Amino acid sequence: MSVPFSVLDLAPVVSGSTSGQALRNTLDLARHAERLGFHRYWLAEHHAMPGIASSATAVLIGQVAAATSALRVGSGGIMLPNHAPMVVAEQFGTLEALYPGRIDLGLGRAPGTDQATARALRRSPDALSVDDFPEQVVELRNYFDAASKVTPAAGNEPPIWLLGSSGYSARLAGLLGLPFAFAHHFSAENTVPALALYRESFRPGALEEPYSMIGVSVTAAETDERARELAAPQALAFLRLRQGNPGLMPTPEETAAHPYTPLERQMIDARLADQVMGSPETVRRQMDALIERTAVDEVMVTTMVYDHADRLRSYDILAELYQDALAPA
Repeated sequence: MSVPFSVLDLAPVVSGSTSGQALRNTLDLARHAERLGFHRYWLAEHHAMPGIASSATAVLIGQVAAATSALRVGSGGIMLPNHAPMVVAEQFGTLEALYPGRIDLGLGRAPGTDQATARALRRSPDALSVDDFPEQVVELRNYFDAASKVTPAAGNEPPIWLLGSSGYSARLAGLLGLPFAFAHHFSAENTVPALALYRESFRPGALEEPYSMIGVSVTAAETDERARELAAPQALAFLRLRQGNPGLMPTPEETAAHPYTPLERQMIDARLADQVMGSPETVRRQMDALIERTAVDEVMVTTMVYDHADRLRSYDILAELYQDALAPA
């Protein structure tokens, strides 16, 4: 299973730490990922979430690109309904001009936040609908045309990806001939149908052939038991987010002491069941099976654990398991 492996980072802010430390950890992880041979390093846009520090996504992409030398860096993704397409074109045209051939622009059609925050971002309630997403994508791409007067976007178009967790963006990516990334890490039940829809809908455009990637939550450790312990805090953080109470990633001690209801236990178990998690042997078996089942061209790994050293170690284990798929710097 020698598909390329990449990294998705949300710059997690953990209990007892700060956003500044989370951002420094991002730069450290990016340099580490480059040394290990990971292909891309994408940052995710979220807003008004205390546990995620990657809200100024374009700014952080520039910092990661400056801190590395060959790693592809991009957005996983920019939530296009939150922004005027021309502003996105200016930002990513600038990044592509500074770091030619290293920038990716992944686009999502959901706001990635609550409606009040989305309204504050766009300052217009009329611009919050996702229904005009195809038109926004076309408008954005036009700003990158060499004849465009939008500087420095003109002539500096990075590869554009569509991101999704359902069939909508899968079909659109296929019709536009764009690469497609599916969020398996939070919509696992839709992965195979969406990828099939993408391939069935594909028409040559930016690409001659379809190219698909899945985002996968991975926690690798020395044993299955240790991996589950490491994965538990992010599962509790996700549970709190779903309950409308987003916050910092809890400590392992806080996670163990949480008074879980039977329903919460069920939700936690379901969350962890969709992840690749365990010892090296378990991770290899689960990952190989997932790649075979989805027939994807690339895997993007997100690892959300409390301790930064444990996070680095998880990527080390994955790199050791897939040495044939990575090209260490």
